[in-house]
Amino acid sequence: MAKHLVRKSEELKEKISILPDTPGVYMYYDAEGTVIYVGKAKNLKRRVSSYFNRTHDSLRTNLLVRAITDMSYIVVPTEEDALNLEDSLIKEYKPRYNVLLKDDKTYPWIIVTNEHYPRVFMTRNRVKDGSKYFGPYPSVAVARTVLDLIHELYPVRRCRHAITPDYIAAGKGRLCLEYHLKNCPGCCTGRVSQEEYGENIERIKQILRGDTDKLLSFLRDEMGRLAGELRFEEAQAMKEKYQLIERYRAKSVIVSQTVGDVDVFGIEDDDRDVYINYMHVRRGAIVRSVTLEYKRRLDESQPQLLGYAMGEIARTLGVQYDEVIAAVTPDVEFPGVTFTIPQRGDKAKLLDVSTRNARQHKVDSLKRLEKHNPEERVERTLQRMKADFRLNELPRHVECFDNSNIQGTNPVASCVVFRDGKPAKRDYRHFNIKTVVGPDDFASMKEVLTRRYTRLMEEGQGLPQLIVVDGGKGQLSAAVEALEDIGLRGVIAVVGIAKRLEEIYFPGDSVPLYIDKNSESLRVVQHMRDEAHRFGITHHRNRRSKSQLVSELDDIRGVGEKTREALLQRFKSVKRLREATADQIADITGPARASLIYNALHPE
Repeated sequence: MAKHLVRKSEELKEKISILPDTPGVYMYYDAEGTVIYVGKAKNLKRRVSSYFNRTHDSLRTNLLVRAITDMSYIVVPTEEDALNLEDSLIKEYKPRYNVLLKDDKTYPWIIVTNEHYPRVFMTRNRVKDGSKYFGPYPSVAVARTVLDLIHELYPVRRCRHAITPDYIAAGKGRLCLEYHLKNCPGCCTGRVSQEEYGENIERIKQILRGDTDKLLSFLRDEMGRLAGELRFEEAQAMKEKYQLIERYRAKSVIVSQTVGDVDVFGIEDDDRDVYINYMHVRRGAIVRSVTLEYKRRLDESQPQLLGYAMGEIARTLGVQYDEVIAAVTPDVEFPGVTFTIPQRGDKAKLLDVSTRNARQHKVDSLKRLEKHNPEERVERTLQRMKADFRLNELPRHVECFDNSNIQGTNPVASCVVFRDGKPAKRDYRHFNIKTVVGPDDFASMKEVLTRRYTRLMEEGQGLPQLIVVDGGKGQLSAAVEALEDIGLRGVIAVVGIAKRLEEIYFPGDSVPLYIDKNSESLRVVQHMRDEAHRFGITHHRNRRSKSQLVSELDDIRGVGEKTREALLQRFKSVKRLREATADQIADITGPARASLIYNALHPE
């Protein structure tokens, strides 16, 4: 263990060990609880760990590491969000080891000016003159691309003249090159009315607010047109613009011009424990995040628990609520407080970020619990599988079957065994299909299950609580028939997993179950399916390779099984054996047998 990490408290080491592999911002605290450093990360775990696993070249960094006594973090959806959040937190806390950000000129904005004929351009300065500002944008490239495409869709003036009705009436305007290039509708000479020009400005504002469907549709059409005309380089340039707009579409709300001072409460509820994240947003920027954990004693509802959390936050942090964003409203009154349950827009995205952090706190709590009690994870996984697969008991013993054949040759099947959610490789079994002719997966599945469980019953071995077959309704029906024939229908539960959309099929139910992609149940079943496929295909390849060699040696008199196996080990294939000299073969079989084999493989 690195020397700096040794000095850290056990609590801090544990926090670092369970950090998520997601984008976010981390904050380091000194012994007085003061924020001394704020940093962003694409991967929180990797970035934070890098501070403590080596001695740094910079003296300042080493001093920082020695001063750290605690840390916290906030998860966000993207790297760009992390960049914006880092910026706002540095400005809020002014940490000793951070470069101070002295103004708000960090990110570009797009401005629609407050004029008779508004202009649209990029700026880093925000002035309260009635103009509309949209952003901030994560990069200048994104902002410029949005502007370029807006100018392609809607011609707007680019000159700096103060164009008013009096200016036009006096005839002071002159048509410039931008008009002749069709980049400007000729505002200065009154060739476009304020109303008509204003309609285009409103459409531009819609795009800048995030309504980019029309813009993306335009780009798709252009890509198709250019590709159809074999102008592939231009089509590629249009594709790059499309991708940039897609990124813009999911723009950051960590810094928002539409949200002022609000308080956000995100809730993650798993029936037994409830996690409530509190975020304080000031001037559109997140400046504080705290997560509270509650254990249900009775049947407390989310509105009740939200009321408890708001009271605790107000009491401990001295918060005065004005507007609160949450998924529910509390069951107690807070005089003068406005509650908002957003459905879309920046407020909804802020609520999503808060909920994401509540969810991450739950994951961290479970990881901590599992470190101290490893069996807790196993039990939780088995309980989840019991519920998802409609079982009467915990699936401590599960078996998964898969068939393997190529064009009907050398059909085999595999059986993998999981105990307590983990592979029990000593119990894996191969099966060579004996009674089925041709590539019949259904009949093969029935044969294998019949052989497997007939033998287990004859030997008095324990039966699994769950059988998983790799395939859809056909393979599942074959498995059910096999269990029916040997009297185990209803004794062992059986499900099928289809590869296409990871559907789970149950006997007698034509509608599949779609398990949550993040479910531990699905991950265990996917692991079993992949193991069964790997184990089966390996055996199939070995058998096929062996048969390809043996098939040509079977008819040679004097060549037995051991000789064939020795030749297989040495030459790997018939082709290589045919290319070998008689002396090379004799090294394996002796001169007399080598002569027989060589002459058989080289008929005149």
